[in-house]
Amino acid sequence: MVVTVAMDTSALMMPVESDVRLFDELDRLLGTFECVVPRAVCDELSKLAEGAGKEAVAASVGADLAAERCRTVEHEASYADDALVELAPEFDYVVTNDGPLKGRLLDADAPVIHIRGRNKLAISKP
Repeated sequence: MVVTVAMDTSALMMPVESDVRLFDELDRLLGTFECVVPRAVCDELSKLAEGAGKEAVAASVGADLAAERCRTVEHEASYADDALVELAPEFDYVVTNDGPLKGRLLDADAPVIHIRGRNKLAISKP
């Protein structure tokens, strides 16, 4: 069975913002996996990419990664974090570097993959 991993905005921006080799780290932790991204995350990345500076560059890279490496999923929620919490039961893991979202996901019994240390990923389970 292939593990399904949902990505949030901060996860897709990790390669630029935190120097995390995102997909290599997921390979290390999980082996074979499929990435999915909620539509609201794609929309958020596109909006952030319109700005200027390092955040815009990170969002642009994240949007490209989402388009190239992830399957987009539709949902009811309009806000990206709400969409991830809504969809979490459908996925094996959610990847995020957002502390409040991580707490919400763990409270909803969803395992979370997050940065541990400088640039490695780790799994937290509820």
